[in-house]
Amino acid sequence: MARVLVDITPLRESAPFRRLWWGRGLAVVGGQLTVMAVALEIYDLTRSTFMVGLLGVFALVPLVIMGLYGGSLVDHHDRRTVALISGLVMWGATIGLAIEAWLHMENIWILYVMVFIQSGAGAVNAPARGAIIPRLVSRELLPAANALNASVWTIALMVGPLIGSVLVAAFGYKIAYTVDVITFTASLYAVLRLPSVRPLRTEEEETSPVRGWRSVIDGFAFLSTRPNIRMTFFMDIAAMVLAQPVALFPAVASDMIGGGATTAGWLAAFVAFGSVVALIFSGPLGRIRRQGLAVAVMVAGWGLGILGFGVVLIMVGTTHPDTVILWALIAAGVCLAFAGACDAVSSVYRNVILQSATPDKLQGRLQGIFTVTVAGGPNLGRLASGTLAKGLGGISAVPLGLTALIGGGLCILAVGALTRVTPKFLKYDSHHPQP
Repeated sequence: MARVLVDITPLRESAPFRRLWWGRGLAVVGGQLTVMAVALEIYDLTRSTFMVGLLGVFALVPLVIMGLYGGSLVDHHDRRTVALISGLVMWGATIGLAIEAWLHMENIWILYVMVFIQSGAGAVNAPARGAIIPRLVSRELLPAANALNASVWTIALMVGPLIGSVLVAAFGYKIAYTVDVITFTASLYAVLRLPSVRPLRTEEEETSPVRGWRSVIDGFAFLSTRPNIRMTFFMDIAAMVLAQPVALFPAVASDMIGGGATTAGWLAAFVAFGSVVALIFSGPLGRIRRQGLAVAVMVAGWGLGILGFGVVLIMVGTTHPDTVILWALIAAGVCLAFAGACDAVSSVYRNVILQSATPDKLQGRLQGIFTVTVAGGPNLGRLASGTLAKGLGGISAVPLGLTALIGGGLCILAVGALTRVTPKFLKYDSHHPQP
């Protein structure tokens, strides 16, 4: 049984990794709580899926700029220091959200601006944390370490939105944002306890370092010649841009399945629940050699789950129920949980391929590009699904259902097209990692 369950060896063998893991878990729970609270508040103020989807734009622009430049900072400065400073900025933006709620400003532009700041700082924070991991554990333990990271991330994705929606429903937005402030404070302390993690560079690189945007270009130049690493990004884009249903959740919960904010939290939690189940039994992941093939299969599985979610919505129809339609919630939950399980396994292998096949001196820049892809993709997908739903007719069964149906189908087709263009990705061997 131990060979099947998640491998906790990295937590036992590396105290710094253990501190980073706990700190990240607290930060992500609070962050996901806030993501749900902001989406619900904007929907309450506007009653528009488009305005909820517009959050993606305000998160994406700073994410792209700072994600790329932040990777350069990570490769030229102490990674612990970069993580700490960027974390302080994120903490300040969360305090801004709490102040907006406590003062009852009800101003969507304040919400957008705070999300903008959070996203920019988070785009620096994520590659710093990601580039630290290969220095805290051995290469053999990277699959286990990434499975543990993915586990805490997905548990946060499950409980964070649910806690956020419950707190909003019971106490209002001010309490939800305040809880995030508290959890992020604990996360900052965990980063402060980490040892110094300076990048490994040759003597020539130390005396004549390439900095700024020129170093970012060097990262892209490396990526342009590494098809297997590049494919991990394209696969994630296929899933998150084409088949991201989060912007639909408030409308589905309010006007179709019923239950309002609490049901919206459950829909997000179902995705994370599937991920958690997959990662609890992630012990065998370290024994899989054909990791590229695993990524392709799992991304297609994500698309299939979202396609099934669309079918459920079409079957429900527009009802405006006074109580929750239980069968619809369960059916939607099964589809979303299946998608989440596939995404979790895909995430583990995409991280391992990136960390194993990238030199330490480029870890920050490649992690920055990875951050732009992983975090930017869902934001683009949120905007795409919210806009498509509005274009198809707005808040009713057919537009919402068709949006998920089309997105899931396009994701599956994209996986087929990508593997046809780069068939060697399916043969990627973890014992002989080739970028």
